[in-house]
Amino acid sequence: MERPLSILIVMCCYLYSCKLVLSGQAIESPQYKVVHSESDFELRQYRESSWMSALVRETTSFEKATKDGFHRLYQYIHGANLNTSEITMTAPVLTSIVPSVHGPAEYYVRLYLPAKYERTPPQPSSDLNLQFDKWRSHCIAVRKFTGFAKDDHFHKEFETLVNSLNKHLNGKPAILEDKSSYAIAQYNASYHLSGRLNEVWMDLSGFTSDC
Repeated sequence: MERPLSILIVMCCYLYSCKLVLSGQAIESPQYKVVHSESDFELRQYRESSWMSALVRETTSFEKATKDGFHRLYQYIHGANLNTSEITMTAPVLTSIVPSVHGPAEYYVRLYLPAKYERTPPQPSSDLNLQFDKWRSHCIAVRKFTGFAKDDHFHKEFETLVNSLNKHLNGKPAILEDKSSYAIAQYNASYHLSGRLNEVWMDLSGFTSDC
């Protein structure tokens, strides 16, 4: 079963046995300005933004967590809310990975809320277990990579970003790759491997004066 949407992003919703199809229309994304750029990463100052978030626990798989969280968010934007509102798809699909010393990492799968909902979004159905997150303006380090964001792939991109940042920040010890939280932003612009765009995000608020 296929359900075309007016979106740039292409996501596979396995639990619904459906596919979101590229239509080529521009969609909303959180706004930012680039404040510093290197060959392999850039620093962005993101404006205040609003997100709907799905917490996923009890898995060691980024891929499984993202599918689980997106499944719930997909229902939310397609009417599983107290207003039965249809909410336009946005980009990116953002999965934050928060390591834990006591067990598996926690995953927060998020969708950016369109500007019209940034203050008072439709309340999600209680069974979806979603929460509204309001983000202040903050500094994000970003590394772009193509291909599929697989469990055995994206962590290498994160390590590369950390190494680059340590050089840029003169080895400031606040960044520790085995303890730092980070996120994977997915912008799926094509069914072909070479056309898929992803980003590693790392919050640098308090670590640098660039932003």
